Amino acid sequence: MQDADSPLKTIREDIAAACQRAGRGTDSVTLLAVSKTRTAPELAALADQGQRDFGENYLQEALDKMDALAGRDLVWHFIGPIQSNKTRDIAARFDWVHSVDRLKIARRLSEQRPEGLPPLNVCIQVNVDDEESKSGVPLADVAELAAGVAALPNLALRGLMAIPRADSDDASRSAFRQLAMTLSQLRNTMPGLDTLSMGMSADYGVAIEEGATVVRLGTALFGPRPPR
Repeated sequence: MQDADSPLKTIREDIAAACQRAGRGTDSVTLLAVSKTRTAPELAALADQGQRDFGENYLQEALDKMDALAGRDLVWHFIGPIQSNKTRDIAARFDWVHSVDRLKIARRLSEQRPEGLPPLNVCIQVNVDDEESKSGVPLADVAELAAGVAALPNLALRGLMAIPRADSDDASRSAFRQLAMTLSQLRNTMPGLDTLSMGMSADYGVAIEEGATVVRLGTALFGPRPPR
């Protein structure tokens, strides 16, 4: 049950308002709770209010929380950089991966996805501002990587993800618009692509106005992140 004064309720109302401004249905955006560094009880409290989708950056921490919250029918998203030695557990335990930026990693995820599970939903992470400090494929290389990922048998390529520079709303809007245009171009040959994972606590309203279908919120839901 959703607490009348909870951050989750306020954010859901804000998302609905942003959808309305953009002329979109309120069910067209998935709220992804970025739960890295948060405890299993904190996640359980949100799950009790109806939150289903949780995003994790650190594999072992995520696996511990998955075990603690087993049986709650939650949807787990891996949203951090992926090392080759972590792909087996990611392929086996997650429903979504937002941070594929190399064909080598995509191949490993496909090969290691256990039989009997549905295809792993993946997004290609795009370094939309060409920042050296960030993971992601350059915009110019997105189409080639998308074609390679789409051909892998145990993955379902769903769309694109980006973490734009947080300079200003105008800069974010420009980056979001560029990512949306890139997805639109890909859909000429891959019409099933349907996901734009973009927008965080500071800019999710702008992201929704520019076409986001998944917004990734941590601080807005949980408060300031505790030190690691």
